[in-house]
Parts: sequence; structure tokens; C-alpha cells
Amino acid sequence: MRNLPAPLASALDRERRRRGLSLNQTVLDLLSQSLGIAGQRRNGLARLAGSWTSQDVQEFLKNTAPLRKPDPELWQ
Repeated sequence: MRNLPAPLASALDRERRRRGLSLNQTVLDLLSQSLGIAGQRRNGLARLAGSWTSQDVQEFLKNTAPLRKPDPELWQ
């Protein structure tokens, strides 16, 4: 990446790896999004959608159950 400040080059490289795309395609996508000409915004989570099994869901619900109970000390 020529003539880019190091923080920008690093951020672009991280985003490129996260998306699994070429640097060129990543830059084109980011420009399109920021200029409002892109179709649909992507957050990179589509690849995870629908990937949990029933067992994964049950384990998640079990492990997060305590988070659904209010902390009495915080609600006095």
C-alpha cells in the first residue's frame, strides 16, 4: 500500500482480512458505502447466520441466563 499513513494501511489490511476480499475490492466497497452508492451495507456477520445448532443455542441460553436477572444492588 503505497503512500498511505501507517494507521490507515493497517486498518485497511485488517478490514481486507476480515472480509476475505482483495485489498482493491475492500477499498472499492468502503468507498461505495461511504459515498452512499453501495447496495446493502455488510457487517461481516452473514457468514455466521444460521450456523448454530440447537445444542449451541441451548448452551448460549444457559450461559447467559444470569445476565437476564437484574442485580438487586443496582435497582435499589
